[in-house]
Amino acid sequence: MLDSIRRFVSERLVTGGPAAAGSAVPAGTSRVQLAACALLLELAHADGEFSAEERSHIERTLVRHFRLDEATAGELIQLASAERAQSLDHFQFTRLIAAEYDLGQKMVLAEVMWGVILADGKLSDHETHLVRKLASLMDLPPAYLAQARRAAAGEARPEV
Repeated sequence: MLDSIRRFVSERLVTGGPAAAGSAVPAGTSRVQLAACALLLELAHADGEFSAEERSHIERTLVRHFRLDEATAGELIQLASAERAQSLDHFQFTRLIAAEYDLGQKMVLAEVMWGVILADGKLSDHETHLVRKLASLMDLPPAYLAQARRAAAGEARPEV
């Protein structure tokens, strides 16, 4: 009984969920890329609609940052959408990112997250709350999240 609980926790929570535990991930992609894409989709849907601008921003991001071709990016979006629909919360995705990404990678992801939120030209309180919650779960300090927001909005970065 204890072993089955440990296995469940290991497969579902620690390693990032069913996709991380062996589901087909598109060739040339990884579990952490799937997790990042799922979070981007969650943010895109946070205001109740998934606009063409948000989808385009996510597609361009996957091609640019993960060096995927457009077909593979589309596959990753479909799989991440299915994983997002099956997940109970964001923990399986954020935990994997917190464990696998360094601070610089988390900053880039946070900038992309803000870019998704800002892509449709509307910013809701729920989107702002969600991105803060996700950043906290990824162990990204609030000051870095604020810097990522400025970068995504095209504002100059403050001198450090």
